[in-house]
Amino acid sequence: MITKKFRLALLLMVSILLNLTTIAKEVFPDGTPIPDWFRQNKPTDINKLGKHYRITDHNLVNDSTIIQTKLIQAVIDKAHENGGGVVIIPKGTFLSGSLFFKKGTHLHVEEGGKLKGSDDISNFPLLMTRMEGQTLKYFAALVNADGLDGFTISGKGTIDGNGLRYWKSFWLRRQFNPATTNMDEMRPRLVFISNSKNVQLSGVRLMNSPFWTTHLYKCENVKLLDLYIYSPEKPVKAPSSDAVDIDACKNVLIKNCYMSVNDDAVALKGGKGPRADKDPNNGGNYNIIIEDCTYGFCHGALTFGSESIHNRNIILRRIKVNHAERLLWLKMRPDTPQNYEYVLVEDIEGHDIGNFIFIRPWTQFFDLKGEQISGVSTASNITMRNIKLDCNNFFNVGIADKNSNTQGYKSKLSNFTFENIDVTAKNFLEIDTSIIENFKLKNVTVNNKKVSKK
Repeated sequence: MITKKFRLALLLMVSILLNLTTIAKEVFPDGTPIPDWFRQNKPTDINKLGKHYRITDHNLVNDSTIIQTKLIQAVIDKAHENGGGVVIIPKGTFLSGSLFFKKGTHLHVEEGGKLKGSDDISNFPLLMTRMEGQTLKYFAALVNADGLDGFTISGKGTIDGNGLRYWKSFWLRRQFNPATTNMDEMRPRLVFISNSKNVQLSGVRLMNSPFWTTHLYKCENVKLLDLYIYSPEKPVKAPSSDAVDIDACKNVLIKNCYMSVNDDAVALKGGKGPRADKDPNNGGNYNIIIEDCTYGFCHGALTFGSESIHNRNIILRRIKVNHAERLLWLKMRPDTPQNYEYVLVEDIEGHDIGNFIFIRPWTQFFDLKGEQISGVSTASNITMRNIKLDCNNFFNVGIADKNSNTQGYKSKLSNFTFENIDVTAKNFLEIDTSIIENFKLKNVTVNNKKVSKK
């Protein structure tokens, strides 16, 4: 006779086996298994990272008006020289210019603590760095980490870019000269991590960045967990304050984060120009998962470009998005060879969205550098499923470019699948299936009407 305890134990074993089977079957869009690394997510335990260096124990004072860059850097240097450790920002506000973390060092911002960036650009040195798909001399970020294995930023405190003065100056310059580019107005990023592995940012509030908020370049195995990333859309817009820019990286997880910025939330970068794919400083992005996040205002929840050459195995899932101008945005850049492939957008809820999908040639700052347009930019194997939202435009897709400077440019879209989609659209732009080769529609409803191929 089977006892009640035995039945419960049997049910528990079956449940565990089913869960393990589900996990084992989880794959990237191209069919390769998703490594277990993406499921092993724990908050940073600073007690396992070496000695703690509380900055107020090293001659720093809680004063938001005094620049204390040299003193904070001295604490970082001391931790490094002593074999590594955690630099702790305690409760209070500490004003600083660029800080450079070194091997074995970490940053922890306690609840109520704030590392605040200077609004004087002279506190951010010029150096060779990475910006907008180019390797060039530009300003260092507030927090910089290069060539580090295991670097972490953690805590419940705030890293505040203090961007208001930079934003006002940018818009004034743009008013004076409409051709002003993003980098013409001198302003730093908030966090820049480059050439690093096994990185984790968790818990902190990243706010008011003068420029890009979190920039990852040539990194591998990076986790962004439980972050609050914010810059305002009004009353003063924070220009180009992207929440996360992923630039030539592999294995990146963004999980349980809130993102609301006056530009793209997550943008995939990698290089630009007619020979971008030949430049060793550039690269593609591979195995990127953004999941269980909430979005406020942004230009694009997930954006490919504007400087990007190859993105493969990109997943956006289990997302709640409010007030984004675009859910999925593919910027097809006529002066750059591009290949966007194996993309999955699924399990999305949202309202007040500008565009469900937006694919158009991107010609801002178009520059062939004296060469001729050649080749074809492609986007293929794009799946969007299990999505319910209201938007202005459902299908805003076009591959033609009326700009005479880009005649000869070609882009090819193929193997798109829309499945289990329920959308309310103020302007139902008819789906032109001729634009996309092998376009599959399965249970797609717009304004309570089934949509099918014509």
